[in-house]
Amino acid sequence: MHGHEFLEFEYSQGRLRYANNSNYRNDSLIRKEMWIGPLLIEELKRIVKESEITKEDDSQWPRKNIVGKQELEIRIGNEHISFETAKIGSLNDIQDSQDPDGLRVFYYLIQDLKASCAA
Repeated sequence: MHGHEFLEFEYSQGRLRYANNSNYRNDSLIRKEMWIGPLLIEELKRIVKESEITKEDDSQWPRKNIVGKQELEIRIGNEHISFETAKIGSLNDIQDSQDPDGLRVFYYLIQDLKASCAA
């Protein structure tokens, strides 16, 4: 049986909220909240734009399954995108998918966002 694992970032009006429930070694839910300035916001926007994730389509990505799912929802200005795929365990999962290029963009964007905010 797999636990409910998630990593969540939510930004609204200067406040960034972070939650991580990995169930790693029975860890409890980690929550952080911080106020961030315009420079970090611009950097996050830059990361999203440079990834070109808005050009992707998740219709050929693996569907959620017993192992879990990954979701990404981004709103920047009037643009709103939302993606869902099966939990990616390794780069082999990406390579074996029907859309490895698009799924790779998704995977690396998630890694970049985590690295930028989770410190």
